[in-house]
Amino acid sequence: MKIYCGYYAAPFAVVGFVGSSEGLIHLGFYRSLEDFVERVRKRFGEIHQNIEEFKDLIELLERYFSGQRTELDYPIILNGTEFQLRVWIKVREIPYGEVRSYEWVARNIGRKGAARAVGNALRRNPIALIIPCHRVVRKDGSIGGFGYGVEVKRKLLRIEGIEL
Repeated sequence: MKIYCGYYAAPFAVVGFVGSSEGLIHLGFYRSLEDFVERVRKRFGEIHQNIEEFKDLIELLERYFSGQRTELDYPIILNGTEFQLRVWIKVREIPYGEVRSYEWVARNIGRKGAARAVGNALRRNPIALIIPCHRVVRKDGSIGGFGYGVEVKRKLLRIEGIEL
């Protein structure tokens, strides 16, 4: 499988992604294009950019970041532990414009009491936004953490009409 990288310049960050014609294996938020390229090289080695390969994804991102209600339904390729996969798949079901708690995720994958483990699995989410871990908050309604920074999480939630 030949993998490529691409990026989208969102209003507050560079959205960088890696994948193939089969689906995404990584999507994250970066301070700059240089930051994205450096981190991708460290993790994946030398990868060629191919924006054309990600044309459909870029169209989805443009709609999303312009504030249009957009279901980010895009093919992904996941690798993780059984627990991580269950968490990521459940979180992918959280609708646009809604939030759920870490506790809710744990309960709904049959692991009541594993809210902290859910947080750890989400910290390792390889495909942010498509697996919308930004929609998972603490049970008291406070924002919780986010691997790319709480400010990015807050901005994503605002795009979806959620103020915490």
